[in-house]
Amino acid sequence: MIRGCVPKKLMVYASEVSRFLDDARGQGWTIPSASFDWPSFIEAKDNEIARLSKVYLDNLRKHGVRVFEGHARLGDAHTIEIHGERVTATNVLVATGGKPRIPQDGKKYISSDDVFHLPSLPDRIAILGAGYIGVEFAHIFAGFGAHVSLIHRAEHVLRGFDPDVSKEIERALVAHGVKLVTGDCVDFSCDLAMAAIGRDPVSAGMGLVEAGVVLDGRGAIVVDEFSRSHVPHIYAVGDVTARVSLTPVAIREGQAVADTLFGGKPTPINHDLIPTAVFSQPPAATVGLTEPAARAGGHDVQIFRTRFRPMRYALSGRDEYVLIKLVVSRADDRVLGVHIVGPDAPEIIQSVAIAITMGAKKADLDRTFALHPTTAEELVLLR
Repeated sequence: MIRGCVPKKLMVYASEVSRFLDDARGQGWTIPSASFDWPSFIEAKDNEIARLSKVYLDNLRKHGVRVFEGHARLGDAHTIEIHGERVTATNVLVATGGKPRIPQDGKKYISSDDVFHLPSLPDRIAILGAGYIGVEFAHIFAGFGAHVSLIHRAEHVLRGFDPDVSKEIERALVAHGVKLVTGDCVDFSCDLAMAAIGRDPVSAGMGLVEAGVVLDGRGAIVVDEFSRSHVPHIYAVGDVTARVSLTPVAIREGQAVADTLFGGKPTPINHDLIPTAVFSQPPAATVGLTEPAARAGGHDVQIFRTRFRPMRYALSGRDEYVLIKLVVSRADDRVLGVHIVGPDAPEIIQSVAIAITMGAKKADLDRTFALHPTTAEELVLLR
């Protein structure tokens, strides 16, 4: 969280200002040319992350948690060793996360972890990988004024997202001045190259295998629906299990383990219907099945789709559109997936996810009153 989601979102907020200034000029504001100071931003970001880290640690200690700092490994199935100290426990939870994957092609790359500590803003940056991390940082650096090349192997960015979402985000990248480069092996000229090709579980050198914990081919801890490894009292959550690499998912998995072990409420985790956002500019957000996934799963689907320029750009004339797409089961009218690209898409999807999780049908949306004028009202007006 403090090495990914939060500092990245702070960067998104800061980089969006250039867009807001351009729009404001189109709305009647007289604004002189503005400049961005990278060191000032980094200092402010570091201060906020330090504050947040202290809050987390203080809360742990306030609740009686003893905190050890250092590299830990299992001495045996019930013992953790940290710098010569030994801690024994009835149950063990592994939540060591993941680390950025770096290509072994002889080129020098920074990772998405390194990007938060750059001493200066690069003039030209090439980003390898067009998943959500690559796409987000392409928009961030373009917003700060850098020249960005986004290099990816697949035909479209955001592989695994609904195709309409991917295409809309590609339009936004190009409109933002990002150069899209497709190919398996490309040469590129830049001041800085960043790898955003995924993350690998952090599980090596921890004594897991020696304790009987089974790892898969990627080094991820194999767990059941209760986050329990092959050693019944050793649990694992988050990126180290390579299930769904999202902070709120890891938090929910951890809460489920706590409920199972100490709350008297055995709680399995179902990884369906997880709302997901890409903090691009504009952002994309989704919950449920994509159209291809729904069809591959045997559903006879109806598609409801709209694309329009949002009111906020009526005066500034920004050439940017909102996309809203519903994937609906023809058999029982259940909403299988919702996909949105546009301003406030993540905030809208978080609310929509509640309805989808409850089994909402298209008729439920149809009988809901619209709140006008909003982007979200289109969800209940689609016919």
